[in-house]
Amino acid sequence: QVQLVESGGGLVQAGGSLRLSCLASETFFSFNAWGWYRQAPGKQRELVAAITGGGSTNYADSVKGRFTISRDNAKNTVYLQMNSMKPEDTAVYYCNADTVTIATMNLTFRRFHDIWGQGTQVTVSS
Repeated sequence: QVQLVESGGGLVQAGGSLRLSCLASETFFSFNAWGWYRQAPGKQRELVAAITGGGSTNYADSVKGRFTISRDNAKNTVYLQMNSMKPEDTAVYYCNADTVTIATMNLTFRRFHDIWGQGTQVTVSS
């Protein structure tokens, strides 16, 4: 089973920065999308940013120009750099990987869909 582990959340003042990391337990042979969602209290989970297997990126309008998603293949990690943070960015941030293919030791491939991390709390104070 592939696991995603988030880190880097915490408390920051408005205007400050945080960087979230999402470490995958396996090396992805391929994937459709790998990114970040967030859920604030009383609200639905929403897409924040994602990167495709081809390297394209997608951002929510509310974070464009402030947040940057990137991937380090060698470290099996996706990052979310968050700058100019606002109180409305306060939420639990979840890492998600969709339609992931990994190579096994038996030289076969396994596919996993819709993998979620456990979430990391981000709080922005005004």
